[in-house]
Amino acid sequence: MDDKRRLILDQALALVDERGLAAMSMRAVAERVGLTSMALYPYVGGKDALLDGLVDLLHLELGTAFGDPAELDPAGIDWRRRLRALSRAVRALAHAHPSAFPLLLTRSAAGASASWLAAALRGILHDAGVRAPDVPRIARMICALLLGYLTGEVTGGLPVAENPLEPDAEFDADLDDLIALVESVSVRSGAGSGTPSRRDRPGSPAEPRR
Repeated sequence: MDDKRRLILDQALALVDERGLAAMSMRAVAERVGLTSMALYPYVGGKDALLDGLVDLLHLELGTAFGDPAELDPAGIDWRRRLRALSRAVRALAHAHPSAFPLLLTRSAAGASASWLAAALRGILHDAGVRAPDVPRIARMICALLLGYLTGEVTGGLPVAENPLEPDAEFDADLDDLIALVESVSVRSGAGSGTPSRRDRPGSPAEPRR
């Protein structure tokens, strides 16, 4: 990513973090980087393109926090632990940027890095034994579950539970159910699901701090 474009996007994201998405305008971002509004266009286009740039930036941040999926040894790191670590990284991103995070749900992926989350999920599902024709569909479903749930969590849009758990405990319980779902798909694929799916925290990839 071009250095000037990255600077502009970083400042736009900081503005949204501080003042909310409604406060973001070309003029407000230009003021933060010491340019005129018109001078932003060669780097980020108009406001719609700037919002797409924020989607790309959030995916880049997620990839940096979680690490390169290609560098995670599938033989050494169980797919369940990888799915938990990825899900927690997405949750950490939501809490770090609660005003910008809903863009991941409401706008299409903007750049090459924006396919990172889907690629990471596809790799995990492949190692879980999900049939290749089913992998894209299950990856999209998990994306929708994670992004929808976490958007609701950071915006207060989730239904109020009658007997709510502590938020971290509830999220971990939801991950148990998600892993059980993937295991059931794997079993239907004839691959089996390996070892039990209880939380394998000892030695698991570190969860990014919120």
